Amino acid sequence: MQLRQSERKQAKIKMALQGSSGCGKSLSALLLAKGLSNDNLIKVAVIDTENGSADLYAHLGNYNVLSLQPPYTPEKYIEAIEVCEKAGMDVIVLDSISQVWDELIDYHSKLPGNSFTNWNKVTPRQKAFINKILQCNAHVIATMRTKQDYVLQQKDGKYVPEKVGLKAVQRDDVSYEFTIVFDIDIKHFALASKDRTNLFSGKPEFMINTATGKRILEWCTSPVKEDDVKRKIEDCLSVSQLMQLYKEYPSFQLPLKALYQAKKDLLEKLVNPQNFSQNGNSISNRA
Repeated sequence: MQLRQSERKQAKIKMALQGSSGCGKSLSALLLAKGLSNDNLIKVAVIDTENGSADLYAHLGNYNVLSLQPPYTPEKYIEAIEVCEKAGMDVIVLDSISQVWDELIDYHSKLPGNSFTNWNKVTPRQKAFINKILQCNAHVIATMRTKQDYVLQQKDGKYVPEKVGLKAVQRDDVSYEFTIVFDIDIKHFALASKDRTNLFSGKPEFMINTATGKRILEWCTSPVKEDDVKRKIEDCLSVSQLMQLYKEYPSFQLPLKALYQAKKDLLEKLVNPQNFSQNGNSISNRA
């Protein structure tokens, strides 16, 4: 065992796109993949379980397609990912991973015996599938269908179903495994419901394009550390220089927001002659 300092070096992003049917998950995934591959779609593979939907976007370029047929078992997905890895793919799109969960639910329902203990035969297969995604040596973009979720609320002494939003057709905790999760609405606008990169946290909804993938690629490959950016902030001599630095490293915008603001306030005071006298003492201090 040996301790080492944390380092993000040539990270491989694992992200998910979730939304209802027709919201544009497949196209959005391919646009992200195009950006992540630096427009080299020959290094992109789509593992297609959506009845050939991957071929609908061939106008984007010559990406690769691996079509899966039922049953959509975890083992079949794992084998498909390994085929893509051996072929040297930089980006793998799993379109979609809802089918594998449907398959596991169906398998569980057919098992004899106790329903609760039977999950011991299902969970290891799901874990093996998710672990294959996380350990894959390529960028992975997984799409997931969503359906309307309901909870029972008590009204006038009766329990009635109430809509509480959309829920992905996958295991409940699967979103925790991804670095970024984009929720896509029926108008094709995306919003990050989870974002460890801080590139999209707190940002308004937007339409995913190739530039989105390139921003994520920059985050994955950038050797710059937080302390490096902190030093650069301290070295800034003007507000314009500070703003340029802010735009240059989008992944550090949120974590270093307070430091950026403090430096901006200081620079604005330094260039405002009303705040300082000629000998450098503040006017308010002289008063």
